Order: sequence, then C-alpha cells, then structure tokens
Amino acid sequence: QVQLVESGGGLVQPGDSLRLSCTASGLLFRFYTMGWYRQTPGKERELVAEIGGLGGPEKFAGSVEGRGAISRDDSKNRMDFVMNNIESGESGVYYCHAIYGSSEYWGQGTQVTVSS
Repeated sequence: QVQLVESGGGLVQPGDSLRLSCTASGLLFRFYTMGWYRQTPGKERELVAEIGGLGGPEKFAGSVEGRGAISRDDSKNRMDFVMNNIESGESGVYYCHAIYGSSEYWGQGTQVTVSS
C-alpha cells in the first residue's frame, strides 16, 4: 500500500518561509517524480514544484522561481520543499504528489494559511 505522508505547513506569516516534507512508503521512490501541488477553493490543483526521479530535473511554477528549493533523499524516501517570502495569496491545501509512468499517488494534503 502506497502512502505519502506530509508534514509542515500550518500558519505562516507573510514574508516568512514555508517548509514542507513528504515521506513515501510502498513504492520504488527513486524512480518517481515527486512534487507539491496547491489547491484553493473553487480552483483545480496547480503545480508548485517538482523534482524528477533518477536525477531528473526540477521544475517550479513561474511565481515560485527564485524563491523555492526542492530536494530529495532517496535513502530516506523523503522529499523536502522550501519557499521563501511567502505571500498571502499562496494559502491553500498543499498536496504531495508522486508519479512514474501510469502510477500516480497523492497525499492527503496539508493546510497552509498565510496570515499575520
């Protein structure tokens, strides 16, 4: 059974850094592209950042370029993400995502609220 367990998020002040982690089990982690998506009410999930498996490239949403960093530790089945200078419009539910070929999985999501 595949599980993606998210940690981090919660209440973050504007201008601070958001730190999220995702730990996976039940899959061959090193092959999977791992990423974070954000969903706000009434909108579809949108990609925030992702990192490829087997040394694949990183990808960021345009608004996150220059503020975000994503990394992975295949020995721990863990992916970490940091976004600096977070803005109030970036509140939402952040989901961990894993994909390899036709195999795709989602975490349960973690709420991030940006507010002073």
